[in-house]
Amino acid sequence: MKKAFSSESNFKLWLLIGQLSHSIILARQRELNHQNVPVRQLYVLRVIQELGPKATLSQISLEVQRKIHVISRQTIRMERDGLIKRTKSNSKSNLLTLKLTKKGLDIINVSKKSKSIDVAFSSLSLEEYKQLELILNKLMINAENEDVPVVRTTKG
Repeated sequence: MKKAFSSESNFKLWLLIGQLSHSIILARQRELNHQNVPVRQLYVLRVIQELGPKATLSQISLEVQRKIHVISRQTIRMERDGLIKRTKSNSKSNLLTLKLTKKGLDIINVSKKSKSIDVAFSSLSLEEYKQLELILNKLMINAENEDVPVVRTTKG
């Protein structure tokens, strides 16, 4: 049986999760500044690596939950910075495939070690870590599957 929590309690927890995420991202960005790679670009590089030859703008936009035009602009900058190569799948196609360059792959390999992320989770015991992972996965699945109705307010 599901417990019912108040909307106010849920809101406070949502804010706490957002603040935690923001704090970790800021710490991670400070760590990545010497490589001149924004956290979001690193995320896109990791997705391109995971997708391999299936790395297209539409697949990446689905994975990172961003609009295609946002990913397109980002990948143009990333190609200009030498992190990826964008290639048309054939001369008559508009379909672009993306591939990591050596520089992009090097950045991923260097960035896998993160003091900021390690510090953020260092206060957890192994059991707490596993519980947190289960809870976050459960929340993520629920959030991704939830059809939330749009609430409209009237001006009065």
